[in-house]
Formats: sequence, structure tokens, C-alpha cells
Amino acid sequence: LSVLTDSTEALEFGQKKLTSFGNVHKYVKKLEDVMALLAYEEPEKSPMFHLLSPEYRQNVADSLNRAVLAHANLPAYSSLERVVQQATVVRQYLQQEVGKDSYPPFSLKAFLSK
Repeated sequence: LSVLTDSTEALEFGQKKLTSFGNVHKYVKKLEDVMALLAYEEPEKSPMFHLLSPEYRQNVADSLNRAVLAHANLPAYSSLERVVQQATVVRQYLQQEVGKDSYPPFSLKAFLSK
């Protein structure tokens, strides 16, 4: 019963809040894909299950964060993110030039745990 209630609430939300995006051509396919997940009692069996993957969710969150920052006239990436990106590229370059064992791939988690 809770699945039915949750699905009903999700459909009502979609009808009330997302209908206006259905008029924007570039959003129609994405809305259809997301709403298709509601047709499945077990979304992991849906052909749209990739939309629930951690990688896809992270990409959506990153895109949303960049859009919010751009709207506020702030840089899309923080200074720390830029430094980590640059360190990653430098390490990759050094790995290719010097050898694979000399410079392991950069890991922020490993760096912070030192």
C-alpha cells in the first residue's frame, strides 16, 4: 500500500510541478524517462534503472550545483576543486612519462588520511 501511496504522490507531484517542463522540448524525453520509473514496483527492474545509479545521480547533482553557481555569478568550480583537478592531470601525465609505479593515481581520500 505504501508503494501505491508513494507512486500516487509522485504522479501528483509530476502533474502539478513538472507539467510546465513538458512544453520545453529538451526536457520531454528526460521527464518521460524519469516518470517511467514510477511504472515499476521494483525500479531496479526498469529499463530506466541507470537513472538511479550513483554515477548518474552524481552527474545530476554536479550539473545542478554548476547551474546554481552560474545563476549566482559564481565560478562553476571552487578553488579546491580546481587544485584537485590540476593535481590529477599532473599525476596522470607523470605516470605516463615516468612510469606507472612511480606516481599512483591521485586520491583525495588517501591524501587527507595522511
